[in-house]
Amino acid sequence: MDVGNNQNSKIIVAAGSVTMTSKPQLPVTDIPQSELDAVRRAWVELSVRDERVRTASDAIERLTGGGPRLAVVAGPPGYGKRAAGIKALWEVSQAEERSRGKALKLQAIAPDWEKPGSPDIAELPDEPGTCYLLDVAAEISSWHKPGLVAEQLVGYAEELKFSGSFLVVIADEHGWPDGVSGAVAGVIVHATARPSAHRVVRSHLEYVHHVPDRIQWLNIAPAGAGSAGEAAHVLTDGSSPEDAARLATNLASAEDSPEGLKKALSSFQEWRTDVKDVFTKTEAKPDDRALLISSLFLTGKDALTIQDGARALLGDSPETNVRTILTGPDLTTRLMSMGAEVKGRTVSLDHKSGYARAVLLHLWQQRADIHPHLLRWLDTITAPKGPGADRLAAIGDLLVELAVAENDIRVVKQIHAWIDKGADSTEHRELIARVLTVAAEADTLGVEVRALLLDSAQDESEAVATVVALVCQGEFAEHYPRQALVRLRHILDRPDTDDAVRTAQEALRDIAARDGQLSRVWSAVIKWATEKKHLAGHRAFLSLLDPRANPYVLQVVLVAAEQKEDIREALVDGWNAALADTRVEAECRQLLAAWAEARKAADMPTELLTDLLNQIMLGHLVASPVSALIFGEPGVADSEAVIDLRKDLRLPPVLSSLIATRERASVES
Repeated sequence: MDVGNNQNSKIIVAAGSVTMTSKPQLPVTDIPQSELDAVRRAWVELSVRDERVRTASDAIERLTGGGPRLAVVAGPPGYGKRAAGIKALWEVSQAEERSRGKALKLQAIAPDWEKPGSPDIAELPDEPGTCYLLDVAAEISSWHKPGLVAEQLVGYAEELKFSGSFLVVIADEHGWPDGVSGAVAGVIVHATARPSAHRVVRSHLEYVHHVPDRIQWLNIAPAGAGSAGEAAHVLTDGSSPEDAARLATNLASAEDSPEGLKKALSSFQEWRTDVKDVFTKTEAKPDDRALLISSLFLTGKDALTIQDGARALLGDSPETNVRTILTGPDLTTRLMSMGAEVKGRTVSLDHKSGYARAVLLHLWQQRADIHPHLLRWLDTITAPKGPGADRLAAIGDLLVELAVAENDIRVVKQIHAWIDKGADSTEHRELIARVLTVAAEADTLGVEVRALLLDSAQDESEAVATVVALVCQGEFAEHYPRQALVRLRHILDRPDTDDAVRTAQEALRDIAARDGQLSRVWSAVIKWATEKKHLAGHRAFLSLLDPRANPYVLQVVLVAAEQKEDIREALVDGWNAALADTRVEAECRQLLAAWAEARKAADMPTELLTDLLNQIMLGHLVASPVSALIFGEPGVADSEAVIDLRKDLRLPPVLSSLIATRERASVES
């Protein structure tokens, strides 16, 4: 196999193709096709005042004007900054295709900095022929040295010229430090106007969703003419292009009937009219409002359970006065008047998609005093024997929607508090981890949630640390692998090998086995083990190279060690550090035996494995794990693989003679 143009990389083939770079880069994902279709087919650059919106065109000028390959699109939320950035990159890609015959890749960079307050620009990817989008709008205000980072970004973008790549950064309104220098100021594009939402929704219906006939629903009636379209006044002059795109999606997927259109519009408007009507007609009926709240969290339960939940929220006991019991509308009538659907005895709000979220948002915004009472009530109903214990996932999802919409970390902290208060089971922890994962990846709230996870990784509670490890084992590690590793390091530093540590070890191995992640994990683990000498590093090193769980990592690292001396040295250094730490003696002993077994496997480089073991053992003959492997232990029957290994070790003559004598005696006995 011939390999070329691979500067600063090491090509390793083991169980597939693996590339280990000297500096692991931030993860990237392809920009979704739906977003590319929108800027390619349905671009709108006129404002509501028919003025040209220059955000995208100005970004193109910054990218292609001969300066650094960088455009920083800055402005408030709702101005279509991301779409403008993608449009600029797409146009640049098309220009490259016209001039050079090949379009550029369009990819989004995840801001997975190890220290979000101090971004390391050296970790940005620099693949040739790529248009990158980096959104830091939610975090740029927390940068400790924004001027320095901005200057480094400009320098990085200068280097992109040599690889034929480009970068668009999305920033907030005030975070980019354009006063630092002319070079830093020269790359900024201010989003001061937004595309007309009315034009965006029409364009999307026709060119993205291909349902131009539905544009009639948006028609505004001329003065003195007939009635306007049913959706004509849903958007306002202040609506964002994102709102318009969402409305187009709702209208395109609606059932083609008056009822289907009404439902689509109510869903888009987040049922604001319906919810307002319900709260207006129940101003003097707290019992009915409590029923509605109970229904949205306990949907799918029977009516009596919903009623009991409402009473618990109000702090009421069951009614004992017969006259009162027989007074007023029936329970089913009351529930239906709140917007619930009752079939048999089952109550549900699922027939109105988004209605439960809309009620909760209204309650959270308009009745702020209810916040602590509502959260305490949720604690009660989600307790192990509570009526909502089996709905923890759905309730958690609903609360995350609330937290993201309101950018309210308190709601996430409430979910977090359920870790120790709920059922002590794997299922319970996995549910909480899934909910926290969604919150951690939210555009704005995610920054605070990721900080919460960092604090929680250092929590004394085994359950809390275990949940963080589960988060790091899931989708979070796809988008934020470096931050996942930092949190796992803290968990692996726990004094005892408990469930949290074992889960963290599993998560570490899982991340390492993912496509393109091994170099990142290896680089981090070797640093922990040899430079920092953390207990976490020794545990991570031993766990990562354990072929019993998954031989893949050991196979790849050994093949790399055959080709590169620095990796071989890192292996020896890692072993030396682990063997010097008495806290991991048992793990060292087990891994040495596992490596002895691995020598027999056909897909392992046997000679290298033996040489490494020789080098490691000669430096640690008096260490307990090494002596156990060489001499054996009382009452422990060694495997055939271990006995074979002893024969191949290059030990001092006296030790070799002693081992042979012991083994003969063992056979004779």
